[in-house]
Amino acid sequence: MAHLLMLAPAPVIRLKGGRLRLDVKYVEGMRAHDALWDGAVSAVVWEGAGAVPFGADYAPEDLGFDLTVLPAGALVPVAGADLIAAPADMAGVLALAGGPVPVVFVVEYTIGTRLRIVALDRDRGLLRKGWSALWNLAVEARRRAAFRRAAGVQCNGYPAFDAYAGLNARTMLYLDGRMRTAMMATPQEMASRAAHCGPLRLVHSGRLEPMKGAQDLVPVARGLVARGVDFTLDVFGTGALEAELRAGAEGLGGRLRLHDPVDFETVLVPWMRGNADLFLSCHRQADPSCTYLESLGCGVPVLGYANEMWGRMAAESGGGWAVPLGDRGALVERIVQLAGRREAVTAAARSGLAFAQGHGFETEFARRMAHFAACLPPQRTVV
Repeated sequence: MAHLLMLAPAPVIRLKGGRLRLDVKYVEGMRAHDALWDGAVSAVVWEGAGAVPFGADYAPEDLGFDLTVLPAGALVPVAGADLIAAPADMAGVLALAGGPVPVVFVVEYTIGTRLRIVALDRDRGLLRKGWSALWNLAVEARRRAAFRRAAGVQCNGYPAFDAYAGLNARTMLYLDGRMRTAMMATPQEMASRAAHCGPLRLVHSGRLEPMKGAQDLVPVARGLVARGVDFTLDVFGTGALEAELRAGAEGLGGRLRLHDPVDFETVLVPWMRGNADLFLSCHRQADPSCTYLESLGCGVPVLGYANEMWGRMAAESGGGWAVPLGDRGALVERIVQLAGRREAVTAAARSGLAFAQGHGFETEFARRMAHFAACLPPQRTVV
C-alpha cells in the first residue's frame, strides 16, 4: 500500500501540554483523506502562524492522522513517501517537482488572482505592492515549470484549470466544498423557503477582509434601504473590517446583523437551510471560494460579482446571478428586482441545489483520491 504525504500551509500553534491549535476545515479534510486513501497518510505543517481564526484545540493522538509540525522554513521530510501532495501556493515546495518522490500539486489561485490580492491589500504602500507583484511574477514562472515536471496537477476551480491544464497531461478539475449529501437542503426546507413572503433574507459568511469584498456589504445595504427594499442581511464572520461593518450597521435600523463565526456543519448550515433566501457575495477576486457551492447545497442561490469563478459557476449551475465586477449599484439593482420576483429566487435555488448535489464532498473527494492513485509510479499503483 502506498504512503501519501500531504503538505499544507495550514496555520498551527503549539499549546501547553502538547496540544495543537489547528484550522477545523484542515483537520476535517485530512481525516477524509485518511479514510479514503488505501494506504498510509501523513501530513506536514509549519509553525509561524500568529493566530488560527477558525480553529480548535486538538491532542495529537485524537486527530486521526499522523501529523508532523516543523519549524518555519524547515525542509520537507520525504523519506518513506510514495507520493507527495503539495500546495502550489507554497513557493518553497515547488523544488520538489522532478525529485525522487513524485509530486501532485494542488492549486487554486491564478497569477491574476494573486496580483489582485496584492492590489487590494490595505496594509501595503505602493512600493511594497510593486515589489510583491514582481516577486509573484517570478514565482509564477517557477510554478509553471514545476507543474510541467510534476506527476499531476489538481486544480480547484475553473480559473486555475483554464490557466494550467495545458502544462501537465494529468491535470484534473475539482470543486472544493464541505457539503456532504446528508447536509444538503431537504425538500421540506425548499418548500418552506419558496412559501416565505416576508423580508428578503440575505446572508453573507466568511472572512471580513478587503480581498473578500466585505467593504461592499454596508454600501449595498444602504442602497437597498434607499430603494425601499424590505430585507435583512445576516453576516457571519470576523476579520479586519469587522469594526467598520459594526459601525455601518448602526445606521441600518437592525437590518444588518453581525454574528461571530460559528461551526459550519452544526450551526451555519442548518441556519442557512432554514433562514436564508439569497447569499450576497462581494468577492472581486477569482478564488474558488467553497462558499458558492456550499450556499447552493443549502438551497440558497448566490448573487455575486462576475469574477472568473462565480461568473462561470453561475452559468454552469443556474444557481444565481453575476453582475459586473465591483459594481455595487448592479448588486442593489438585481436585489430590487429579485425582491419583487420571488419565483425567480425559488427557481435558482432549485437549480443550484441540483448542481451542488452533483458535486458533493463525497463525489469530489473520491475523484481526487482516484487521481492521486493514478499519479503513483506503476509499481506503487493502488489496487
